[in-house]
Amino acid sequence: MTAKSAAPSFSLDPAQTAWCAELRALAAERLAPLAEKGEPGKVNRPLVAELGRLGLLERLFRSGALDLCLMRESLARACTEAETALALQGLGAHPVHAYGTDTQRAHWLPRVSDGTAVAAFALSEPGAGSDAAALALRAEPDGTGGWCLIGEKTWISNAPEADFYTVFARTAPDAGARGVTAFLVPADRPGLTGTALDMLSPHPIGSLDFDAVPVTADDVLGEPDRGFRVAMTTLNLFRPSVGAFAVGMAQAALDATLAHTARRDAFGGKLKDLQTVAHQVADLALRTEAARLMVYAAAAAYDAGAPDVPQRAAMAKLLATETAQHVVDTAVQLHGARALQRGHLLEHLYREVRAPRIYEGASEVQRAIIAKELYA
Repeated sequence: MTAKSAAPSFSLDPAQTAWCAELRALAAERLAPLAEKGEPGKVNRPLVAELGRLGLLERLFRSGALDLCLMRESLARACTEAETALALQGLGAHPVHAYGTDTQRAHWLPRVSDGTAVAAFALSEPGAGSDAAALALRAEPDGTGGWCLIGEKTWISNAPEADFYTVFARTAPDAGARGVTAFLVPADRPGLTGTALDMLSPHPIGSLDFDAVPVTADDVLGEPDRGFRVAMTTLNLFRPSVGAFAVGMAQAALDATLAHTARRDAFGGKLKDLQTVAHQVADLALRTEAARLMVYAAAAAYDAGAPDVPQRAAMAKLLATETAQHVVDTAVQLHGARALQRGHLLEHLYREVRAPRIYEGASEVQRAIIAKELYA
């Protein structure tokens, strides 16, 4: 039994709706079995390769924000591991697609698209998570026109197993956001090492240590000292799609709750016959659909080049991730103890749903962005 929510006709046509259904089927039939064979905390390269064979990774670089959101939501409903693998490829490689040189694009994007190279977006640091302008990783001139990267990154998805990293480092001291440069750093550069972190989320996350890692002008993405723009334009694209991931998880939890409450015997009837339960489920459906529509609206604004994209992106990520947390938590409550058993869908979603409220800008940061845009 699935949720019977109204189709968001303002943005999706029949072809898009059919494509979303096809993606959910592919995720269930071809991606989920590979995900089940993966090791938590490790890059699942067979899964990434299958995403490449299906053409989904290549689509990351020829589609807009709405298309990205539809992919992430659809995959998340059936296989969160596949969704996350796809999203991390896009996040790590989008700066190369948008700001890379012809040489950088030619070398890395085909490999990302076919799933033979794993990408990572290395922005966060121990003292600079959501405050990206406070980056401390130093890019010190080496006297030959290049730099040496010195410092640390942490909570980096796909680290330390990625094949290359989009790294943001400070090239101008005390310049705030204006003194950051984006670099494309292959994982085999001398001086670059990493350590896996044992996190709640099942996908790989690690720390990176930069011990005088050499980079040159050929490794710069965009322009020197303009890397903050690279980071923010990437996040403006991916923040609504984080919301889409959250909506997909919320919908999966709602679908499971509808099925469970319709068949579970309780107090002489079915669980759904209790008004307090039925009203809770109605509220979950309402919140999920509202979040979905805000995500689609933010994506459509991005694709149209609207001037209020930062505000819309922040609103979409904030509402969708907070909604998903509520929906999954309520779904667990309505399922009872069975939902806490290892291997249950909701036990999995309960672990997955917490991190999106933090990464790519915590909920508090999204509220700050919204307020700043409102008062601008």
